Amino acid sequence: MSSSNPPTHIAIIMDGNGRWAKQRGLKRTAGHEEGARVVRNITKHCAKIGVKYLTLYAFSTENWTRPKLEVEYLMKLLEKYLKNELETFIQNSIRFKAIGDLSKFSKSLQKTIKDIEEKTSKNLGLTQVLALNYGSKDEIIRAIKKLNDKNLEINEKNFESCLDTAEFGDVDLLIRTSGEVRLSNYLLWQNAYAEMFFTQTLWPDFSVKELDDIIEDFNKRQRRFGGV
Repeated sequence: MSSSNPPTHIAIIMDGNGRWAKQRGLKRTAGHEEGARVVRNITKHCAKIGVKYLTLYAFSTENWTRPKLEVEYLMKLLEKYLKNELETFIQNSIRFKAIGDLSKFSKSLQKTIKDIEEKTSKNLGLTQVLALNYGSKDEIIRAIKKLNDKNLEINEKNFESCLDTAEFGDVDLLIRTSGEVRLSNYLLWQNAYAEMFFTQTLWPDFSVKELDDIIEDFNKRQRRFGGV
């Protein structure tokens, strides 16, 4: 069974909300709302089967170029999601963390993110990591600046200690929904040896069963990490 040997760190590019809504003659916002529901289901399932880290690409550094009204809606949805999910996090011993350049968000949203991080900090189960205003190139530049500020020797260990994901380690399994086959500036360093799965399923249609099937396939692969 896939749940008997889950990956330690799963990362997901949640793609296809807009297309899902368009196919149904709905506003793009309806797709994002349904996508948030799927986040809840997938997160709870990952906690149940013993995944340690689940990192979700929620808002990229490039997403600011979307229509202003859609960006404003996404900010409100994010804040609503976090406040509504606190009870679920507590009940399922899920810890919440955010990565990315959070300084670009409103003070209200920054406070909500910090509050949820603090209130779930002692939870010992799954850590749900939301990548917010995140871009891997931006993260790498910020990490280099940290290395310089701390006057650290440039090596792999020190560099990784300066990444947003320092405590989460490398990705074992990367999933991208919607049929697109690219990384889109997501966890470029951390995905160095990740097993990658690209599914045609749009994110609002992504199910626990499909995740289990992917994990089962993942466990059949032989990971060589560059060796023979």
